[in-house]
Amino acid sequence: MALRSLIRHETFLALLLVIVLFVLSQQSDRFFTVGNLLNQGRLMTEVGLIAIAMTFVIATGGIDLSVGSILGLSAILTGVFWQNAGLPLPFAAAGAIAVGTLAGFANGVIITRFRVPPLIATLATLALYRGLAEGISQARSVRGYPEWFYLLGQRDVLGVPTQLWILILAAVVASIILAYTTWGRTVYAVGSNEVASRFSGLAVEKTKLALYTASGFAASVAAVIFVSRVSTTRSDMGSGIELDAITAVVLGGTSIFGGRGTIVGTMIGLCLIQALKNGLSLAGVKGDGTIMLIGAVLILAILASNLFERSGTRT
Repeated sequence: MALRSLIRHETFLALLLVIVLFVLSQQSDRFFTVGNLLNQGRLMTEVGLIAIAMTFVIATGGIDLSVGSILGLSAILTGVFWQNAGLPLPFAAAGAIAVGTLAGFANGVIITRFRVPPLIATLATLALYRGLAEGISQARSVRGYPEWFYLLGQRDVLGVPTQLWILILAAVVASIILAYTTWGRTVYAVGSNEVASRFSGLAVEKTKLALYTASGFAASVAAVIFVSRVSTTRSDMGSGIELDAITAVVLGGTSIFGGRGTIVGTMIGLCLIQALKNGLSLAGVKGDGTIMLIGAVLILAILASNLFERSGTRT
């Protein structure tokens, strides 16, 4: 029944996306062009990678507010390791990803070993990691990366932005893991009833630790792609990106209470948000109006999801 209601939610969301695309295409002839759509795919990759990992986290009933700060920390470390420490850029990027992954692991340890609620733990590390990024950068940016580095964030492969291939691959792999593996079923079980999962012998703590570590890894990979795309590093990179990722996940049908959600739904939600941002901007709508409309769409989707869930329960 839960799966049936989720499928209904995804169908409703996909239909809403089609309607939004049609309406926005009527507002501007620049919107529904191949070049613009591919460029939007390029712009939403960083949020998408974080949202994929966030889907797993929220499906367990948790949340990770620190991903934007991890992105900023990993971004500035990419430049510092390369320019100040003198590491070759591939090693500098790998080192930054390792630090971001370690930051996610630290979140998991705080949550699983010290029993700190995820909201409180990641809110604290949000401030900690952002402070570290600002302290390391000293308000200075790093520029002048070698030309080959821009292949990751500014170039195309077979006519498609390089990072969009990465996002598609990550979405496919994550979707298979969440939907068809024992570990994916463990994620759902933990989110549905954590106490019962422990009594059933499931590795609840290890699963949650792995998920927050993966969330840090996704944010740090997104950071390297972000640096490649904008050609610079700044400590304020990623500010607010956690809210965009959470919005996409919740809009996609993942329950904030855990136990329900899919990667497909998250990707549809992500595309819907990006389409609204871009289409309304091209139509001349100011930023405040866009935020209000995205909020209205989120409320509508949640209400529709609740109606589908209730009707599924009755049947």
